[in-house]
Amino acid sequence: MNYLTRFAFLFVLAIIPSFAWAQAASSAAPDAATFAPFQQWVAAVLTGDAATLQALYSTDPPAQIRVKDQMIDANSDVNFWVGMKVRSMRVEIIRTTTPRPDYTHIIFRADIVTGLPDGHSTTVTDDHFWLKQGDQWKLASAERTDAPRLKQPSDMKKEVYPVNADAHAEIKEAEAKAAREHKRLLLVFGANWCFDCHVLDLAFQRPDLAPILAANYEVVHIDLGPDEHKNPDLVKTYEIPLNKGIPALAVAEADGKLVVSQKNGEFEDARALTPEVLAEFLNKWKPQSQ
Repeated sequence: MNYLTRFAFLFVLAIIPSFAWAQAASSAAPDAATFAPFQQWVAAVLTGDAATLQALYSTDPPAQIRVKDQMIDANSDVNFWVGMKVRSMRVEIIRTTTPRPDYTHIIFRADIVTGLPDGHSTTVTDDHFWLKQGDQWKLASAERTDAPRLKQPSDMKKEVYPVNADAHAEIKEAEAKAAREHKRLLLVFGANWCFDCHVLDLAFQRPDLAPILAANYEVVHIDLGPDEHKNPDLVKTYEIPLNKGIPALAVAEADGKLVVSQKNGEFEDARALTPEVLAEFLNKWKPQSQ
């Protein structure tokens, strides 16, 4: 996840420095359950009120919505939500942060029973970025993941990347163990504030993926910190292009020699990946002797 790179929203660049996302965790975040603009948005989805829903999206600058690797406009997003003819929707707030008083970020999951002919149920994970414009809050941008295949975290309390860990020492320890057990190193660069990093962590615990990891890799999580400036020497050594987003992965031999590193942000949108994609990567780069 890298908000500024991922969305390329010029208005974000203008009002919020990149480090604000991580620092927001210590800010006084509003309760999404009482954040009126978000609740109005939920109510409009439930009632299929397209006009009210449309009015909540920013028009200056135009709201930017990302669905997988495609950018769509507010009209398309409204059509998606109204088109599902929602019968019921259970909204679970995963995280709410406030980088500054006029900007609110909400990550949520919605379990939906549709009113479509087949009456099927679906799940959507969404990021909402609300911006106060004058005396009104507007939905300025969003990232929507429809029917994700990977488990999405219900919270982000787990310290996937221990902030006090010595990454260099952990790599040395992992190299020694990998040499003994004829494995490779899987270096996962990320940060605790990154939602997709938590998604990837859960994915690696799946019963179909965990055995591949256990048999072939020593996994080291490398913390990039609140501003992605932590462990810069390791970022350079393992050729991690941070401008492509995180989490980012590198595979190395037991002697530390780099085998491969991701160059195009292949896992930065982990929430939208499939187990098959992860298994393919892990199997492709496991030790050749196995």
